[in-house]
Amino acid sequence: MAERKPIESWLTDMDGVLVHEGVPIPGAEDFLKRLRESGKPFLVLTNNSIYTPRDLHARLKRMGLDVPVENIWTSALATAKFLEEQRPEGTAYVIGEAGLTTALHDIGYILTDTDPDYVVLGETRTYSFEALTKAIRLINDGARFIATNPDETGPSAEGALPATGSVAALITKATGREPYFVGKPNPLMMRAGLNVIGAHSESSAMIGDRMDTDVLAGLEAGMETFLVLTGLTRPADVDRFPFRPSTVADSIADLVERI
Repeated sequence: MAERKPIESWLTDMDGVLVHEGVPIPGAEDFLKRLRESGKPFLVLTNNSIYTPRDLHARLKRMGLDVPVENIWTSALATAKFLEEQRPEGTAYVIGEAGLTTALHDIGYILTDTDPDYVVLGETRTYSFEALTKAIRLINDGARFIATNPDETGPSAEGALPATGSVAALITKATGREPYFVGKPNPLMMRAGLNVIGAHSESSAMIGDRMDTDVLAGLEAGMETFLVLTGLTRPADVDRFPFRPSTVADSIADLVERI
């Protein structure tokens, strides 16, 4: 195997790596502080499209984690970047919240339920039957189907919540049309993020807690990959996959010295 270049930039997932159910994971604050002090480009990523980067900055700040707004990259931003490149100044019918609608407004998209170019599905706290019915009819009438991420469930203090992937499956069942998922594990999200910070995959690393999204996306984007065991993936799960991370660590605390 060819020797990898030294790591000059870092991408890290948020939930399960830096925070868990609203509480910072031990070592997260030290890791972020070391990143800021190093001057190396970095991004904190999330497949959740509900919040804007400003929202997430404020939420993390309240937990004691300082992540500048410009260092936060969401599936909503990646989706907007993709649509801007595919069909500039287009139109979309959106099921989602401020993180997604703001990102689309910022690239000049018009949000409409009349003959849109796209139906864009994101995360929301309340999925409306009326909105889903409208989306199904628009897709049947020819709108292209985009979803921010394929996550089937999301975490909460009470247990798992249905997420974008589950709702996308419902729409697919009703229309026969599969969405194009922009978020992880699509390496498009990673490459777009690297472009934002002017980094290159061959000298970048991805840290995540999930083999099926974080590690896979980093691997397919050509990055060095680190799996931490503070989220969904357990040690026994790793060998079930046909691919492996570059390194398995107990937590983000074990990676502080790697910066």
